[in-house]
Amino acid sequence: MRLKPTLLATSIIALQLGAPNIITAAKAATTTPATHSSKKAAKKSVAQTAHTTARASLPPKHTAPRSVDGRQTDSNEQMIVTGTHAFNRRARDSTSPISVLSAATLRHSGQMNLADAIVRTDPSISVNAMGADAGALTSSIRMRGLNPNEVLVLVDGKRRHTTANIYADAGPQQGSTPVDLNMIPAGAIDHIEILRDGAAAMYGSDAIAGVVNIILKKTPHGLNMTAQTGANAYNGDGWQYQLGVDGGFGFSGDGYVHMSGQMYHTDHMVPNTTDVRTVPGNAEYGGYTIPHNSNKVISTPEETRENLSIEFGKTLTEGITGYGLITYAHRHSEAYENYRLPSVAPSLYPYGFSPLETMEENDYSAMLGIKGDNLFGFSWDLSTTYGADEADVGNKNTANPSMISSTGFSPTTVRAESYRMAQWTNNFDMRRRFNIANVVPVTLAMGAEHRLETYQIWPGEPASYTSGGTQGYAGLMPENAGKWGRDVWAGYLDGDFHPLKHWDLDFAGRFEHYTDVGNTENGKVSTRYDITSKIAVRGTISNGFRAPTLAEEHFSSLNVSPTGASGLLSTTSAAGRSLGAQNLKPERSTSVEGGIIVEPVKGWHISADVYQINIRDRISGAASVYDQPALNAIDLTGATLPVGITNADVSANYFANVGSTRTQGLDIQSDYMFHLHQYGTLTTTLALNLNRTRVGHINDNSQGQPYLNAQSIAYLTSTSPRSKIILNAYWTKANWDVNLRQTRYGETTSMLTYQDQAPAALQYSNTTWGQFKNTPVWLTDIEVGYRLDSNWHFAVGANNVFNQRPRRLPKDLNYLGSNIYDTDSSGIGIAGGYYYGRINANF
Repeated sequence: MRLKPTLLATSIIALQLGAPNIITAAKAATTTPATHSSKKAAKKSVAQTAHTTARASLPPKHTAPRSVDGRQTDSNEQMIVTGTHAFNRRARDSTSPISVLSAATLRHSGQMNLADAIVRTDPSISVNAMGADAGALTSSIRMRGLNPNEVLVLVDGKRRHTTANIYADAGPQQGSTPVDLNMIPAGAIDHIEILRDGAAAMYGSDAIAGVVNIILKKTPHGLNMTAQTGANAYNGDGWQYQLGVDGGFGFSGDGYVHMSGQMYHTDHMVPNTTDVRTVPGNAEYGGYTIPHNSNKVISTPEETRENLSIEFGKTLTEGITGYGLITYAHRHSEAYENYRLPSVAPSLYPYGFSPLETMEENDYSAMLGIKGDNLFGFSWDLSTTYGADEADVGNKNTANPSMISSTGFSPTTVRAESYRMAQWTNNFDMRRRFNIANVVPVTLAMGAEHRLETYQIWPGEPASYTSGGTQGYAGLMPENAGKWGRDVWAGYLDGDFHPLKHWDLDFAGRFEHYTDVGNTENGKVSTRYDITSKIAVRGTISNGFRAPTLAEEHFSSLNVSPTGASGLLSTTSAAGRSLGAQNLKPERSTSVEGGIIVEPVKGWHISADVYQINIRDRISGAASVYDQPALNAIDLTGATLPVGITNADVSANYFANVGSTRTQGLDIQSDYMFHLHQYGTLTTTLALNLNRTRVGHINDNSQGQPYLNAQSIAYLTSTSPRSKIILNAYWTKANWDVNLRQTRYGETTSMLTYQDQAPAALQYSNTTWGQFKNTPVWLTDIEVGYRLDSNWHFAVGANNVFNQRPRRLPKDLNYLGSNIYDTDSSGIGIAGGYYYGRINANF
């Protein structure tokens, strides 16, 4: 008899489960601030004190308790470096909620991409069901339903550079140029710390949704190897494999080097669809005898990726150490565009063709720093980091029909455009502990930062944009190209006080100056009081400021489909201004969080936190304009549309400060370990996120029209899950381990454009949309592992055992019959069940 997912969920809930090793700060017993370390202790080797955050040195022991097979047993006991400048602070004791994801937790997710692994293990983080066009080629995450641009990513406490590949298509992620998490080797990661409240005042004003701090390994010994392969077996495609290795060695006494490398590949996963243009008797039937499943536009990209990281450090002189990090990644990826009929370019493709959008990407970063333990009594840290992402976006298996008509020739492979986003960041940080009047323990931290950001666009080859451009993706014209830059200067001050033994109070303030948008002052107040050793309360009030990215200010493009086109216009261009665009202003946010931490019985930790994030002048894509006004605006860019385009299927939009939103939610997390004696141990955890965003005010464009309509409001408010629950049970006995995870994705709602199969009066309407809901769904994941000896571990697993997929769109919302899923939703992905095997070797 087939076991239903809901029955499994009920059984697991009875055991009080949750996300594996996702632990927010929960204080089990009253503690007082750590005392000053002796000068002798401060001189420990660089391998022990390797740099893990720009704000502070790590405490003497910063790794969590581990079992004999290397799995982290309790992330609550981990010494954290995110969200606090205090010394020796555990995640369980933090003033603001902190989630800690160990490398073992990420590995048990069964996912080979870091972004997907975090989504599988943290309920507040989601990704789109499928990226669109070039957006499918870059990994990005959304936190609490906000845009990826509002999530700040750090690596060892240093700001990570972002991707150059902008998400250009209209939707909830439009405009995002996030940090591409998948460019970091998975084997290099020791653990990840996630802070959601009060991050803007400490790490960067743009951390409105929160901070993801990736802490890398720094051990000067050992060798770890992993190999994993699997496929989306229900279709028999989507094969993936990954090979990874990391290890360290020491030199010259206390010097260390830790190197990590990874090679990853995945094939396309293509669901079965039927293109209505291939079905005789259909109104759009072209009279061609071609396979019904020729259109593969709904599919995952093919990708090959190689990553490398080198982390190193050494004592330079007594009390001063040097450190550094180098990362490099290369990616080749390809994504299908809509199938073109044989009539489009019969001389080249007599049976039709499916254009492939391609990307060749190089991502690199280098960081050098020195730090010491006594500068006027302060520990200090000076570092410089340079990172850049370069991408060539191309089009292959394509043609320019206008060129064929005029010259009889068209190239079939072109470079459509090139981008480069670079960031040079310099930091100086200081920290000291002392007592006020020998009574109140204080940790005082301060620092300064300079950041230079540059963004450059190169046009494509002429064939990619001439006379409407190549099919599938039209290249950027010289008018779209340019180079832009800005400087950002910042300073911060942070004081962590213990006025009473059980009361922690943290004040932080940050000032930033942007040379293009002006100044901002950000602050936070966090407090925590331990009522008893089993009960504590905490709260945070903070504000943030996100300047528009250089890409949001200057990028423009044209995308051509079989029947239409969509233009993204620059806010500063004549084309954008003709539709009401205005200069972008920064977003400003105010956040409030409050929570309680309890331990009702020894070892059972529960935390509950409510939050609210108000954002003014939120930057997003303005409501799309259709038909003749869109055609007129696109004409102003100098672009020419190909013949045969349906005017009503031509749209244009631009980025704008569309209005104000309010995001409210609840996080609940819990963990408990059952000691079953001769039957092993069972670690159960639960994580829940409830999240809702509403639009409180809609701004008007320069023509007095509202920036938002019902469709673009839905992009902001209802395309991420209303709720997400992760329940996990991890059982170990002798050499065996089993991980069982149940995840429930709540409802998402999109307002979709009526497509070619809708009644004529509704097709491509910009006033009436079809409401589509992805109903709640449970996913079941399981992994079974066996440790052969102290070196070898084998595992087999299945994610989404019951092959759950998003609901299919009705035909009037399904473009050409082959676009069967709502790609705006950030609920479950389109790939369905995934089965894999993995080998780990540790020496």
